[in-house]
Amino acid sequence: MAQDSAFWERVRQEARRYGYEREMSDCTLCPRNCHADRLSGQRGYCGQTAQVMAARAALHFWEEPCISGKAGSGAVFFCGCPLRCVFCQNSLIAEGGAGQAVGVKELSGVFLRLQEQGANNINLVTPTHFVPQIAAALRLAKRAGLRIPVVYNTGSYEKAETLKLLEGLVDIYLPDLKYASSGPAGRYSHAPDYFETACQAIAEMVRQVPEAVFEETEAGERLMKRGVIVRHLLLPGQSMDSRRVLRYLHETYGNRIYISIMNQYTPMRRFDAYPELNRRVSGRVYERLVDSALALGIENGFIQEGGTAKESFVPLWDGTGL
Repeated sequence: MAQDSAFWERVRQEARRYGYEREMSDCTLCPRNCHADRLSGQRGYCGQTAQVMAARAALHFWEEPCISGKAGSGAVFFCGCPLRCVFCQNSLIAEGGAGQAVGVKELSGVFLRLQEQGANNINLVTPTHFVPQIAAALRLAKRAGLRIPVVYNTGSYEKAETLKLLEGLVDIYLPDLKYASSGPAGRYSHAPDYFETACQAIAEMVRQVPEAVFEETEAGERLMKRGVIVRHLLLPGQSMDSRRVLRYLHETYGNRIYISIMNQYTPMRRFDAYPELNRRVSGRVYERLVDSALALGIENGFIQEGGTAKESFVPLWDGTGL
């Protein structure tokens, strides 16, 4: 939707007020380093301007048990993404086709409302390209009484310098480590440098939150309050690469982090250019990967059992909660 000059002047004033004018006028927040002047309405590689766009803010029950719990995670789904994963389940918002504008003060109010609804945490989903605005909103919300943990939920195509803007504001990092090899990273996410980049980002996350802390609730739940959980999604035909991912994580971090091995890959459409992705991963293949993790000595982890219905993981992008 086209906006007039007065609109962009208001966006610029908000950036000046909260101290992120420089980052938005020459954007290098993510590894794409696109240098877009997002304050003037130019869209970065992520597909977004300086105006925060989000598609949903609601209780979400499909994260790891220590994140969602019974009450749910307060998930805020942001639009745009620095990656271009061909198999993305959230492609409608990742590619900018949905969402509505949210100001910094409004976003802080969203966080507080989720807390009032009983959310176990605030779950920032695909937040990379809005980090300065989110940091400002979190500071406002914390001054106004936000006390539940903040989760940073990311595909890990991140710059450590950008993550440092969140130090002291994020309690739980929930990154992916999608690939260990440049071949599939380039083919499926258009980021052949993904592994090196993601490893540096995860190292910064662990530096900020080096120890996992859990709390037992009165209902007998064990909820994470601080820590790092690295997710890995097993893709069709990528078992060897997945083993390299798990080996790297365990050799680098041991049991300081938790590893979530996911089997929920679901073809969301037919891939003519990627025929190998037109199938699910079999239960036997997934079990072999889990066995490999156990053989490595991985103790702190999560696995998924049974089939995964695609509708369980793709909410309606209808602006709920915004």
